[in-house]
Amino acid sequence: MLLDTIRRGRGWIRWQLLLHVASVFVAVPVWLVRRRRWPATIEIDRQRRRTLTALALVIVAASFTLRPALGRLVPTDRYQNARYEGVSMSPTLNDQDRVIVNKRAYLADDPSIGDIVMLRYPLNPEKTFVKRVIASGGDTVEIADGVVLRNGRAVDEPYLTYRSLDHWGPQIVPEGTYFVLGDRRDHSSDSRHWGFVPRKYMLGRVTARWWPLSQRRRF
Repeated sequence: MLLDTIRRGRGWIRWQLLLHVASVFVAVPVWLVRRRRWPATIEIDRQRRRTLTALALVIVAASFTLRPALGRLVPTDRYQNARYEGVSMSPTLNDQDRVIVNKRAYLADDPSIGDIVMLRYPLNPEKTFVKRVIASGGDTVEIADGVVLRNGRAVDEPYLTYRSLDHWGPQIVPEGTYFVLGDRRDHSSDSRHWGFVPRKYMLGRVTARWWPLSQRRRF
């Protein structure tokens, strides 16, 4: 459901190729001008030639250093820029929203009830989903007429705009696992269908939506 590593890599490759091509289109004409070979009808004084040369060098250098510099400014081992796909978390998240995932959030702490998390799909860990944590190990979960009950009490879910009428449970969440749901219950594949999520499959917490800019917010 998220932009995976390969697709992110391809995006970076496209940008790198574009920058390299741009550097060639700037550097070659500057070199020809300095050699007085092209175009023959244009006379450029020494100061302007120096300026063009400096500009070409900056563009060429940027084409090789931009990616490492961005990596230092936004450490990829801490945060991940991801694209959300689907409608299972609507209206909290919508299809093609861009989100920030804090990949270090659960290195020291456990996921909290209500967290929006990026997780591995238990039936195929190569896939990643985004869901909301509803219950943790030891909790008893039941769904009655669409109302989620945790340890016998109805869960306050102000983020829902539509409540399904399904029934599930009751079941006790095994220790070391989590019960997760999508916010749009009638269009979500979640723990009701494929079970509980092991702690090791919790990849990070979704902390913000930054695109579309008009709908940016923190979670």
